[in-house]
Amino acid sequence: MSGHPLDNPIWNALGSRLARFGEGDASARRFMPDVSPFAAAIDPSPAAVTALGALAPEAGDISLLQVAPPAPPAGVTVTMSALGVQMIAAAITRNEKNFPIEHLGDAEAAEMLALATLTRPGPFRTRTHALGRFVGIRDNGMLVAMAGERLQTDEFIEISAVCTHPDYRGRGYGAALMRTVGARIIADGATPFLHSYADNTTAIALYKSLGFETRCEVIHAVWARS
Repeated sequence: MSGHPLDNPIWNALGSRLARFGEGDASARRFMPDVSPFAAAIDPSPAAVTALGALAPEAGDISLLQVAPPAPPAGVTVTMSALGVQMIAAAITRNEKNFPIEHLGDAEAAEMLALATLTRPGPFRTRTHALGRFVGIRDNGMLVAMAGERLQTDEFIEISAVCTHPDYRGRGYGAALMRTVGARIIADGATPFLHSYADNTTAIALYKSLGFETRCEVIHAVWARS
């Protein structure tokens, strides 16, 4: 597929560094249901779009995230469509506050899912944490904030699942975790990127303060069987 790899990041992630988490064929692929609802087609051709629609489960949905999602095929309905922005950073501003940050993995999967379910930073399922490296902050043993990596291509790695327990917001935890994740991505020779809904001006202002700039607009669409 031609164009910038982040124009259709899901397809390009499933065709490269995250291929082991995917299912589908050469026309359309999706993440395994316990990992993520995201799916994409290789191009907007009728055959590819039909294949993409076939990946929508009988009970449930799939999510598209790209510059120009196709119209759904017959038998599939768009249940949600929202404008977003995609941002990238060539460098990350330095940490302003120091917090005890720990690595998170399989042993913390239940805690991570519980925090994401409470705060709803975006689609997060039982194995979403396996997509990349996650870090978190605790208070008296309780996981109160986290951030990690989601979509990955050969050149770009997405910062995602940035969330803080409502009782701990306003302390700078999210920014500190994003700096940690972003600095590690850059140290590995990749470029960090992220997504935000276009109307989330507070979050976008934070991301700009960390060094992110808007690359393009994207659409987050949800497809379900009619």
